[in-house]
Order: sequence, then structure tokens, then C-alpha cells
Amino acid sequence: MNSDLSLDFLTVVEQAAIACAHTMGQGDRHHSDLAAVEAMRRSMDAVPMNGTVVIGEGERDEAPMLFIGEKVGKAQHDSGFYPEIDIAVDPLEGTNLCATGSPNAIAVLAAADQGGLLHAPDIYMEKLVVGPSCKEAVSLDASASENLGAIAECLGRRVEDLVVVVLDRSRHKKLIDDIRAAGARILLITDGDLSAGISAAVAGSGIHAVMGTGGAPEGVLAAAAARCLNGEILARLVVRKPEDEERCRAMGISDLKRVYRARDLASSESIIFAATGVTEGTLMQGVRFFGDGIRTHSLIMQTQPHQVRFVDTIHVRGKSTETLVRF
Repeated sequence: MNSDLSLDFLTVVEQAAIACAHTMGQGDRHHSDLAAVEAMRRSMDAVPMNGTVVIGEGERDEAPMLFIGEKVGKAQHDSGFYPEIDIAVDPLEGTNLCATGSPNAIAVLAAADQGGLLHAPDIYMEKLVVGPSCKEAVSLDASASENLGAIAECLGRRVEDLVVVVLDRSRHKKLIDDIRAAGARILLITDGDLSAGISAAVAGSGIHAVMGTGGAPEGVLAAAAARCLNGEILARLVVRKPEDEERCRAMGISDLKRVYRARDLASSESIIFAATGVTEGTLMQGVRFFGDGIRTHSLIMQTQPHQVRFVDTIHVRGKSTETLVRF
């Protein structure tokens, strides 16, 4: 995959973020999601690739969204030769966050060479996300106390200094009790564990780990980000009912108890990850509208060459054109 595509993918997430930012705080999560999906599809059609969505929306009923198996990119409407690329998208990660105007809603995309992203079923996944210095010290089968002790030792801190992000769900009651008993601090979030996972892999973000169960598709996106940041995600699918097992096997997954690492979920040597803030967040500012244009703040990362960039873009709108100023 050509690394020059990074700016094309940056444009895709910027346009998705701008579209749904217009709906921020209006309380209509479906409208917010649809605005992001439609903008992302339009922008992706201009990217010089023969793309296939392997993590997307509308998987269960093939809704008119970016569903799994959908073909995207310039190859769909001209006869040129383009690289075959697998795409994972979450046009609006944190739909409820955007609808209520809460922090950390983002537009996200990951791209890899064909076959380089796990085709994860839309079920729950147990996750543990940490930064580079802790990646070899933690285990999904260890207790919360044991993992927190290992993280603290790697970082040269006390357990009491650590901040762990957990989704505020009833299923996490024991996990939350265990973390509190160990002495660590908890940041409970209502939505958006992908954004938190990215933050955990970035030094200086103030977040030291993400623990708990969330969506498996978001786990693949988090793995792509972790590959770019040299962080780690440990993950295991949560199979609770026969339908979950059927979905796994339909996606080609036979070992239902396997513990995945970032390189298992995002195996390609060439990965591009792009995200743009929709609402104000830990790592990125939200979309800001002003008289003559729009300002966006994005994160664009890749493994070849290994780069991590924060990009501040001013979209200056004229009567019929848009001028981009990036810095």
C-alpha cells in the first residue's frame, strides 16, 4: 500500500467529522451517524484504490451504509489500476457523544494491504490496551490487581497514580470494584472505548490502560492504531450464545478462546490509521466552524514509513472551491 494515500485517508475522516459535527448536540444519534457515513462514502470514492470494507456498519442487515464487503475507491468508477486495500471504518465513533455534545467523538479509518485486518464479527470483545513500555508485562488472564501492579512497575509509578478507562456498564461492576480495591483511579466513560484505547498507547495522555469488554470491530481499529504507536492490545472474543458462535465461524474464526494481540488483529506490515476529532477530546480538538471556513484537528499514523502526525487543517471556503491549509 502506497504511503502517499495517507493524505487521501486524512481527507476522508476530515469530511466525515465535518458532516456529523453539524449535528452535534441535536440529540438525533441516527442523523449524526448517517451524516458521517454518507460523507465518508463520498470522500472514499475519490481515493485511488480498489478498496473493500472489512470492518464497517450495516453488517447484519446490509443497511445503506458502509457495510462489510462494500467496494469503495476510484476503481469502482474508472478502469485504472489501483491497489487492493482492506478498509476498517467507524464513521462516527461515539454516536451518542456527538448527539449530546459530549467529549471524544471521532471519525476513524484504518487501511491495510488485502488480508491485513481481521474480519471481526459484530460481537463483544474482552480488551486490555496499554502503551509501549507495558506491552510485555500484562496478560488478559491476570487479575486487574496483577496487571495494574505490572503497569505501575513498568512506568515507575505507584498503582495509585494510574488512570484506567472503563466503559460505564453494569457488566463491568466486578472489574470496577477490583480496580478500586487495587487503588488505581478510574475514568468511567459512557461511549468511545476506541478513542480511549488510542490515548492509552500515547505517552503523556494521562491514560495508562483501558480495561473491559466492548465491540470487536472497534478492537481491530484499536489494534491498527496500536501497531502505529508501538502499543499493545490483548483481546478475546466474548461468545455468549449460539448466534455469536455462528457469526464467528461465518467470519472464518474457529478458535473462539484465542487471545489476540495487535499484530494478530492488524497483521499487515503496511497500515495507515486516520482519525479526526468531532467533539473536543483528550487527543484531538473538535470541529470548529468560523465565518469563512472550518478548522479540524486530526491524527494520521502509518507503519511504513513509521510516522505519527497531528494535523491541524483550516478548510477555507470560497463561492465554489475549498482551500486547505494544513500545519
